[in-house]
Order: sequence, then C-alpha cells, then structure tokens
Amino acid sequence: MSFTNTSAGSGSRTARRTFEFGRTHVVRPKGKHQATIVWLHGLGDNGSSWSQLLETLPLPNIKWICPTAPTRPVAIFGGFPCTAWFDVGDLSEDGPDDLEGLDASAAHVANLLSTEPADSRELLPIHNFTTHHHSRALFFFFSFTTVKLGVGGFSMGAAISLYSATCCAQRKYGNDNLYPVNLSAVVGLSGWLPCSRSLRNKIEGSHEAARCAASLPILLCHGKGDDVVQYKHGERSAQVLSSTGFQNLTFRTYNGLGHYTVPEEMDEVCNWLTARLGLEGSRS
Repeated sequence: MSFTNTSAGSGSRTARRTFEFGRTHVVRPKGKHQATIVWLHGLGDNGSSWSQLLETLPLPNIKWICPTAPTRPVAIFGGFPCTAWFDVGDLSEDGPDDLEGLDASAAHVANLLSTEPADSRELLPIHNFTTHHHSRALFFFFSFTTVKLGVGGFSMGAAISLYSATCCAQRKYGNDNLYPVNLSAVVGLSGWLPCSRSLRNKIEGSHEAARCAASLPILLCHGKGDDVVQYKHGERSAQVLSSTGFQNLTFRTYNGLGHYTVPEEMDEVCNWLTARLGLEGSRS
C-alpha cells in the first residue's frame, strides 16, 4: 500500500513523497472479536516477527494487525535504506522530527483501523403476528458490541504509537488533516515521543484536545539497561505526556532490560490491555 503526502513548498511548488508500505500480517482473534490493535515493529524489522509473538499471547479477543514500514534511506545509518516508519537521525526526542514521515505512518495506521467494524448488530425477531392474509414477524436490533481500537509498538514503532496518541487527542495530524480514529489504548515499548517540544502548546490550546488526552489510556514500558533508546528518553517521554495532560498513563520500568522484550514485560501488556479494554476470556 502506498501513501502520498503533499506539502506546500516555496512559491507555488508542491513537494510530493510517496511511501510504499510493505506486507501486512494479521493475527485473527481466537475468541469473540472485542478489540483490534495495530502493532508496529522497530527500525529495520518487519511485521512478521511481531505477529508470531503476538499470536502466542493469552489475548483471544484481540485482532492484531502488523504492517511493515516502507524501505527508505535512514539518516542514522548514513542514508542506508531499511524499513523505517520515518527518517531519524537520533533515536530520541532530541533529534529533528520528520513530520512528513510521521504523518504518513500515522495515517497508514489510522487507515488500517478505519476498516475495522465500529460495531456489530444482531437482528432478532420479537414475536410473530397474523393478519387476515399474512403471517409476519416483527424484528428489532437486539444488541451491539463495540470493537475497540488501539495501537502499540516497539522502539520506532512505539514512537509512531505515541505520535498517533497525540494526533488522536488533537483530532488532526501534524499537517492539520483530520485524524479519523478514536483510540481506546496505546502501548509503547522501549520508545520515545516525537514532536515533544511543541506538544504542550497544541494540547493546552484546545479544550477538546485536553479532554481527549486526559481520558486516553497509555502504557509505556522501558528497560533501564537499554543502550539503543536510552532509558532517560523513555522516562522523559512519560514525563512530557503526563505534564501535557495525558493523565491516564502508566509507566513501567525494568531493571537490567536492554532493547528487547521479556515475558515479564509482555505479561504487563496482557494484563493492562485486558483491564483497559474490558476483555472477556483473557487472563486477569
């Protein structure tokens, strides 16, 4: 799938970049479909590796969508191309923000989620009644179940997850286009918050954005032994989000954990998602 981002340049010129996203891997729910989560891999990885891990989690009511980032030149590797959700020169909030790449990847996630059913309804008969000539059944919508939507990721994937959270709160991308999805959960493992320097003004400048930020559940996890995205960047991201108004935020730390995940961390993710999304038939 491709995504073309258009931005105004100098004078009447318009710059256009097309991002070709790779293969998307889907893990279908083994039980009742209650939630769909797009999960984003890290720099240089692909959706397949995470789909295999997510399939083993005791979360039968979640549908996982694991896309693959575009292959593009990446500044931190001297321009060498690899799968990346956006261009990056520094794996932290300190580097310059590739707003065009961030918006394109956040829009790709939103597009994947927007195809999910917002709700499902079951049509059932109330009773039969008979006229002089016909026997008829009266129907009504008996029930509906909302499928909750979320986004999560590891490392650079976590950065897109957190950027999506800020877009969701503001109801728009960085380029001011409408953000179309209501998120019910955001998870970031070993990542950082892009565009953190300008976030406070954007959230505090809008009552609606502040209200949405306060209610959006976010789980951040980071290892204190991470030598790729250092722990201080994860901690700083949590502090910025909290101080900006994202009050429903949980920050978990793990002594000795490097830039990878461990069963203890994934247990935390499972328990948190089960509680926040109100999942049935999952581990409590």
